[in-house]
Amino acid sequence: MGLRRKSLILGCLLLTSMLLSPLDALPQEKQPEFERALLPSLEVPRVVFPGVAFNVTIRARGIVPQDSVAFSLHFASGELIQEGVLTEEETVVEGVVLSEGATGELVLRVADLTRSARLRTIPGLLTILPPILAILLAIVTRQVIVSLFLGVWLGATFIYGYNPFLALLRTVDYYAVEAARDPGHVSIIMFSLLLGGMVGVVSKSGGTRGIVEAAKSFATSPRRGQLATWIMGVAIFFDDYANTLIVGNTMRPITDRLKISREKLSYVVDSTAAPVVSLAVISTWIGYEVGLIGDSFASLGITASPYLAFIKSIPYRFYPIFALVLGFAIALSGRDFGPMLKAETRARILGKPSSDKAVPLADFDSPSLSPDEGVRARWYNAAIPIFTVVSVTLVGLYLSGKSAIEPVSRGTASFYEIIGQADTYASLMWASFLGCLIAILLAVSQRILSLKRAMEAWLGGIRSMLLAIIILILAWSIGAVCHELHTADFVVKSVSGSLSPFLVPAVTFLVSAAVSFATGTSWGTMAIIMPIAVPLSYKLSLEAGLDPNQQHVILMGGISSVLAGAVFGDHCSPISDTTIMSSMASACDHVDHVKTQLPYALLAGLTGVLIGDIPSAFGLSPWMSLFAGTVVILLFLRIFARHVDRKGSG
Repeated sequence: MGLRRKSLILGCLLLTSMLLSPLDALPQEKQPEFERALLPSLEVPRVVFPGVAFNVTIRARGIVPQDSVAFSLHFASGELIQEGVLTEEETVVEGVVLSEGATGELVLRVADLTRSARLRTIPGLLTILPPILAILLAIVTRQVIVSLFLGVWLGATFIYGYNPFLALLRTVDYYAVEAARDPGHVSIIMFSLLLGGMVGVVSKSGGTRGIVEAAKSFATSPRRGQLATWIMGVAIFFDDYANTLIVGNTMRPITDRLKISREKLSYVVDSTAAPVVSLAVISTWIGYEVGLIGDSFASLGITASPYLAFIKSIPYRFYPIFALVLGFAIALSGRDFGPMLKAETRARILGKPSSDKAVPLADFDSPSLSPDEGVRARWYNAAIPIFTVVSVTLVGLYLSGKSAIEPVSRGTASFYEIIGQADTYASLMWASFLGCLIAILLAVSQRILSLKRAMEAWLGGIRSMLLAIIILILAWSIGAVCHELHTADFVVKSVSGSLSPFLVPAVTFLVSAAVSFATGTSWGTMAIIMPIAVPLSYKLSLEAGLDPNQQHVILMGGISSVLAGAVFGDHCSPISDTTIMSSMASACDHVDHVKTQLPYALLAGLTGVLIGDIPSAFGLSPWMSLFAGTVVILLFLRIFARHVDRKGSG
């Protein structure tokens, strides 16, 4: 027995040492270093993609005196990358490109020293497998956390030399940690948690029930409830995060009373978040969008105003416009199709806002957040905190933007420029914190809740957001993995080639939509595609000998298609943060939200490409395309969609 026990212990130790042996390969810094014991050293990306530029960092601590030292950086084949002098301890060589079939090794010569670093490349198809795996598994298994985790792990496996155990460790200690500690991500987490806490207090104090009672006078039917949700979504046009969380949390108790499914609520919320914010001439997006257009214009020597180009591109942004039209038409007509029709039938006939198998991303229906017996339902206990969040967000955007731009503009900045420079995250946190404070003060001052019970309700609201926060962190993690694997670059490269200028807007939309859907980021997609699409639109139309008016149309089509395609992924990708936040604010099962929303998004997207992008590129007025597309959507709903009550009764 003793021998057996010793053998077992020895075997466990041996197995542990085998599993931990890959830890020797763990980088000690954010990027791997080569020849760490010697100086100088090279830092290169973990994975490079042929034809895609990357940066190389040269570190020369300890050997660079006050005078400069000559260096040269080559590929192993002898091709010179850059030469010059090292005047600092750290020098970054930008824009290094590995050619197709080239030897993946860099050689650095500094004085009499030579150092080398190998470049790891992987087959291009592997770069898209992590997001595909995560999306498919989430839909098939309905286990979003497990699916996203496996997607991150698979990508990390490719990045870390196909070592699955090392990838497992890096998924936890690097990608998840980096996603959670990013300042912007922390702000979103804080905003979401604080807003969840506010909703918990509002619910416990009877404010939510009061809103429902007050809404009975105008939200008297499912149609009116959906229209009210759509109108509120359009009204909060200044920020997509604020839009999803405010509209979803405000309208959820009303739509529940009207027997509107959580899937429909989350769809209406999602379809009026990114689409309307991307179109607004005053929003937290516009500074970023105009900046990208301006950078692309500058690279081509175009002197036109990027803001004017943004305005002129709005009629060509067919997807977000048709997404808004479709959402309004569905709410007004009371018709649905596909999985959404089944969800609405369940809610209307059976009175179940969610399916029996649903796992809501937020649980505000917990008995612990229900008001006590005898508590008066006062609508203003909900309306005042919500108004506080909206108004403080707007004021915060203006003040933070003015503070940022004042030293440069000296009082000459326009309102849109001020909003474009605003600190969105800080404004949202100020708003949600003050919303919490007001909600607690209202409940305590009216003696509805003691301070202790108000804080318990606040913590209960925060706890209800935990699942959504975990999913957000994993979604950001898989976005980081896709960035390292050059997923977007592979998608762009796969569809690039000789194109007719008249097809550039349509192809640009499809590529932008594919990238945003696979990576879950609209801003990242815009940053990747805009510098490619604008020169492509401009140069192809010039080379084809098109007249100035046609060149303008192609250029506007290219710009608008980048922005519209990016919104598509932000709207319906299961790994998009706004899609997750729509499910969270609506307390909807995330997989159910994605499955029911996707057919509607595809209808708007296909209509945009076939009725909008292609005909307008050939000369049809974008306004005619918008009119024709609206007619097509209405006809589709008339022919293929059904009234829920008729479906249920029949």
